[in-house]
Amino acid sequence: MKGLSPWLNGQSIWLRTKRLQVRLLSGTQIKIMLQIDASIEALPKVGPVFAKRFKQLGIETVKDLLWHFPQRYEDFSVILPIAKAKLNQKACFCGKITAIETNRTWKKKILLTEAVLQDKTSAIKIVWYNQPYLSRSLKENDEICVAGKVAFDKNGLYLASPTYEKIFASENLTHTGRIIPIYPEIRGVSSRYLRFLIKIALQEIPPLQEAIPQNISKKENFLEINQAIRQIHFPDSFEKLSRAKERFSFENIFLIELAVLKQKLKVQKQKAPNIPLNVEVIKELVAKLPFNLTDSQRKCVWQIAKDLEKPRPMSRLLEGDVGSGKTVVAVLAMLCCVKAGFQAAFMAPTEILAQQHFNEVSKLLQPFKIKIALLTGKKDKIISQKLGYKTAKGFAPETMEISRAKILEKTLNKEIDLLIGTHALIQDKVKFGNLALVVVDEQHRFGVKQRAHLIQKSKGAKQVVLIPHFLSMTATPIPRTLALTLYGDLDLSLLDELPKGRKKIITQVVPSNQRQSTYDFIAKEIKNEHQVFVICPRIEKPEEQTENKGSWDEVKAVEEEYEKLSKKIFPKFRVKMLHGKMKSNEKEKIMKDFKNQKADILVATSVVEVGLDIPNATVMMIEGSDRFGLAQLHQFRGRVGRAKKQSYCFLLTDSKSLKTRSRLKAMLSAKNGFELAQKDLEIRGPGCLAGIKQWGIPDITMDALKNLKLVEKTRELAKQTLIESPCLAKYPFLQKGVEKFEKIVHLE
Repeated sequence: MKGLSPWLNGQSIWLRTKRLQVRLLSGTQIKIMLQIDASIEALPKVGPVFAKRFKQLGIETVKDLLWHFPQRYEDFSVILPIAKAKLNQKACFCGKITAIETNRTWKKKILLTEAVLQDKTSAIKIVWYNQPYLSRSLKENDEICVAGKVAFDKNGLYLASPTYEKIFASENLTHTGRIIPIYPEIRGVSSRYLRFLIKIALQEIPPLQEAIPQNISKKENFLEINQAIRQIHFPDSFEKLSRAKERFSFENIFLIELAVLKQKLKVQKQKAPNIPLNVEVIKELVAKLPFNLTDSQRKCVWQIAKDLEKPRPMSRLLEGDVGSGKTVVAVLAMLCCVKAGFQAAFMAPTEILAQQHFNEVSKLLQPFKIKIALLTGKKDKIISQKLGYKTAKGFAPETMEISRAKILEKTLNKEIDLLIGTHALIQDKVKFGNLALVVVDEQHRFGVKQRAHLIQKSKGAKQVVLIPHFLSMTATPIPRTLALTLYGDLDLSLLDELPKGRKKIITQVVPSNQRQSTYDFIAKEIKNEHQVFVICPRIEKPEEQTENKGSWDEVKAVEEEYEKLSKKIFPKFRVKMLHGKMKSNEKEKIMKDFKNQKADILVATSVVEVGLDIPNATVMMIEGSDRFGLAQLHQFRGRVGRAKKQSYCFLLTDSKSLKTRSRLKAMLSAKNGFELAQKDLEIRGPGCLAGIKQWGIPDITMDALKNLKLVEKTRELAKQTLIESPCLAKYPFLQKGVEKFEKIVHLE
């Protein structure tokens, strides 16, 4: 027992090692217990090779294994008499093997193991393919239970490759004769193998500690954690399975709510620059706009302005449909900050979009003589606006190229009012002298630590550090359940109306046999001096085809499509190509040419998904539309219809699946992006919609995130829990779970 550390627990003495717990019971009995955080290799028949396979499933510890929940269940809980077997029936039978042998088929040389199973009522043949070891492990007179589908051949009914297991009087059935869990698998790690290991783990681990507060668990009548973990894997009934799912769904949503609400409370305790509401400067800019603000834009500007007045940091999500005018709202907020003597930062997800924001914002703020700079990650030089001047065609910013070091120096010395760029803005070398507002386009997460990182560090130890206000913008509408959970730390402002005069984009699903008519329509639009986007899922044709990916005809590559359109379909028109692998200066030139109408058709990947503004584009043609999510298709569609011209979106697909039809039908019927986001949530689930699959949240919780009543109730209980214990000191196991979730989703 050397090397074991002891502790007392009632009448027992516990000893712990790295992987195991040893319990010395009264008397001489010794019970070896498996630690929940032990490596998966602590389980039998799991060596280094299988440990690597488990890692691919995200399983490294015993707890990971137990929280690898089934994705579905097969009901083989009723054991039928063999005499009642019916064709195509999924059924479970128990009996005695009366014959078994393995032979090789004459034609295909397949190893065929055939057995006869006999019970008191009748007998049935069983066939297994390429599993010759079965005739060695199963013998005549063995009692077994089998579960599978009943098939038929010239000799009558039989079972084809059923699940099987031997019957032992001292053991409960694991793979048959019950509700059977089916898990997410990879090659070499089957559901059968997982059931075997999980059953051992459940028998060997010490009692699990409950994370949900006792008062909540009792009030909601949840299964206790040790009951729930057993029922989720080996349910006694579907009623208990449902209760186990409910319990784990609640716990995960509860952890999410606690994490985001804790983050919100943390932000509210910080100090931020006080930006007084400057009504006159807002009115001045609004008066110079070439359009009228919508009512929802006015409402959002007011909400943001009132937040900026407060001494605590704003954390707000500006959610608006494509083309609803989010950028103007952000510009008004940044203008108020600059006019109050502070700096602002505007971060975009791509270089193309950062350049576009720089051009647009420069035009809008030109009358206010604001010093604006552009900073991206791949440029040695950046463009800095000085004052700007008017021309016969409109505004042209007076720019100069200066070194990156000079821009960083000017930013630190408060000589630049507004810095626009990509994620290069949060590099170590970028520091602001007086930053008051960070605006991030299509990037929901930007915590207090990230904001503090941008600020010039104060020399005086007693000086209060002011955390910048934060405004996140998204054109991907978020359903209410996700807004309350995944983005629950952010206050929400909605832009739910489009500028007046915009026409509804006519959307059509185009099957392959109607492709030529779409090309003819595109030719007419170009002859009317309009422009066209063609979107493809990939950049280039892969060298090899892989199984389950379908033929290449189903997935159009940009390079292949560009060659076809420019040389065969539209040889008389100007066709350009754009994708993410191009150099930044090359991408910039192509987009500039397209915007200046030096190209008729732009063949591109999803690089054009976010924010690009081409008012003269009237057609969006999306190849392989079934390969994209609804939210992404909606983003693509939003690249056209940005002026008063009638615009069109064509969704091309060769898929005939009902799911594809359902999804694309939603694109035709949804009135706006918010309605479409809700349909996307219902069809695909939040993991696809919000990109949270990598967070490790179980599928049962993903499904629960569609349940608004459950989410609202859980949020209220999370609020009450934080009131009772703001740091969760009363609930240490709950606190650990929240801390783990915070690390996974990078709330900081």
